[in-house]
Amino acid sequence: MRKIELNKRQARILQIVKENGPITGEHIADQLNLTRATLRPDLAILTMAGYLDARPRVGYFYTGKTTTQLLTDNLNKLYVKDFQSIPVVVSESISVYDAIVMMFLEDVGTLFVVDKESILVGVLSRKDLLRASIGKQELNTIPVNIIMTRMPNITMCMKDDLLIDVAKKLIEKQIDALPIVKETEKGFEVTGRITKTNITKAFLSLAADDL
Repeated sequence: MRKIELNKRQARILQIVKENGPITGEHIADQLNLTRATLRPDLAILTMAGYLDARPRVGYFYTGKTTTQLLTDNLNKLYVKDFQSIPVVVSESISVYDAIVMMFLEDVGTLFVVDKESILVGVLSRKDLLRASIGKQELNTIPVNIIMTRMPNITMCMKDDLLIDVAKKLIEKQIDALPIVKETEKGFEVTGRITKTNITKAFLSLAADDL
């Protein structure tokens, strides 16, 4: 959520509520010599932004939250499941050459490798494929399971994880994407992916909020 630039009336409303809250909208309107209808949009903005809270038959009161606290509150409402994208999955038996072609065609930076039962067994990054392609090796004959990052060294997340926690993992591990998985009796099944681009879009959605 973008830092709100309050107009003079909104700033005055906050001051009135700080000093007199809880206070009804009618009493706020009386102090400003305005009608309740005129005041309603400002009260709605301040309430939705988190500066004020309202209780039926009680009135408005000041939450005491700073802009930083309000931003943190909003970040803690963003979940992986709301911003995930479709994963690009390959078989562990395909060659490095085929994986390079797949990555190019799908325009992604990470491939998730699964076994015959569609269980996650590895992850391939651009760096992995670039490293394998250096030299005189025959890429058509090298299976990806030789160069991929294997379990249990794969960093994963679940759909109900907070996006801010996933962002921390991406930064700490210096990777571009995580597989979103669900646990089964056989292992972890890939259900989606979350990337730095997904997270950037999510954070921009807060900044785009005109509140």
